[in-house]
Amino acid sequence: MVAKAAVDYCQSIGDTIVALTRQELDISDKQTVLNRFETEKPQAVLNCAAYTDVDGAETNVERCYAANAVGVQNLALASKAIDAAFVTISTDYVFDGLKTDFYTQRDTPNPQGVYACSKLDGEIRARNAYARSIIVRSGWIYGMGGTNFLSVMSNLLAEEKPLKAISDAYGTPTYARDLARRLRELAALDLPAIYHVTNAGRGTSYLGFAEKICEIKGYDARRLEGISMNSLKRPAPRPASSKLACLISGKLGLAPLPDWEKSLADFLK
Repeated sequence: MVAKAAVDYCQSIGDTIVALTRQELDISDKQTVLNRFETEKPQAVLNCAAYTDVDGAETNVERCYAANAVGVQNLALASKAIDAAFVTISTDYVFDGLKTDFYTQRDTPNPQGVYACSKLDGEIRARNAYARSIIVRSGWIYGMGGTNFLSVMSNLLAEEKPLKAISDAYGTPTYARDLARRLRELAALDLPAIYHVTNAGRGTSYLGFAEKICEIKGYDARRLEGISMNSLKRPAPRPASSKLACLISGKLGLAPLPDWEKSLADFLK
């Protein structure tokens, strides 16, 4: 989802793109990555690859770490070998969710599940492998081609059936198209750091996101039922609140991304 958005945006501004599927490049294979980078010699690398099955990660630990940690390290090393800018995406799940306000770069990560731990490990490996690494923490990402709940929620609501949505978990929704543009801007900025990238606004719950869709599209919000996150009894723990804010983007002249409500309206169009 994010990779497709990045390809679309970068091509729209005239970049020459090499976009590789997981079948075309196994990022967990270090030598294969080094060889491919030596052939292509990109000026910048945007790592949109990830194992994102949060619950599946609890039992598929090796596969999860291969993509989210080892793979990130390999990409960082290969980027270093050809002196390319390197941007990789991490997650809001590196935080435990106990803070009700926004998490910033001043907050200490405390990942809870296998997926969350693998993503933090990827951050650490990237920095250790290549000091030029740019790490982008984001969360609640949705967009064209996405299969997660946020991405398909509008389609589900359009079916005019009852829909349950979590009312006590909070985050900052992020439109993949907006995220892609910022990834490209950070690659050009080439300033190594950890950035928190989400759409602007106070954030919302899954239920609030669904209610906003109903408002924009004219759906009947009475079909929505709020439920507790804990009532789902899912295998992996998730942060109850993982809203992100960035301490440094504004100081570097990077404008805030559009408010999440505006970007949601753009997506729904």
